[in-house]
Amino acid sequence: MSHVVNPYSHRLGITRDWRSRWFSPKKTEYREHLRCDVLIREFLAKRLRGFYVSAVELERSRKTLIVIIKTSRPGLLIGKSGEGVIKLKDEILSLLTKKKIKLAQELKIDVEEVRSPESSAAIVAQMAAEGIEKRLPWRRVMKQTIDKVMANRDVKGVRIYLGGRLGGAEMARSEELKRGRVPLQTFRADVDFAREKAHMSYGDIGIKVWIYRGEIFSEKKRAK
Repeated sequence: MSHVVNPYSHRLGITRDWRSRWFSPKKTEYREHLRCDVLIREFLAKRLRGFYVSAVELERSRKTLIVIIKTSRPGLLIGKSGEGVIKLKDEILSLLTKKKIKLAQELKIDVEEVRSPESSAAIVAQMAAEGIEKRLPWRRVMKQTIDKVMANRDVKGVRIYLGGRLGGAEMARSEELKRGRVPLQTFRADVDFAREKAHMSYGDIGIKVWIYRGEIFSEKKRAK
């Protein structure tokens, strides 16, 4: 009790799947794969900032390593005749060679479109960070993002948290806004969670977003 658990990891194996899907029987192989995954994720988080990426998933087989990027702006990422994806692939391969990671598999990049970006916590957090970085009043940013999210039919509740030197104040504080309901303990509740940072000249402002999209098994129950 009283432990703060990430809503994603809280539901792993129940309503959520792993974001890295592979198996390695050898300890040395496992260590290298894990290091490779972390490096790719960290690189893509910096490189694709502003592309509204909701998730990066990794799948491995004996022959291929597939990087699945879920974004609401696929056209920007792919570019003209797939130039953007080719460039991104080359950048990832050069990073891995620089960090002395031998990639036995062939690297593939899949870009998936997020149809409703307002129901994705990661994209909403990025939208809020963008507004704060443009020096817009943080209260207005919070209210506008909540209004945008709640306008979506799929969303049943949203909660936004800001922490740091809000408005450039000397004393750091945290503020929170909530609309609808966000049940964190219910396993079948489809709660999406994301963290983001707004980089300001006086320091970073932390952003947390929870989005509740209804219960996953409710439709099956209704059908019965």
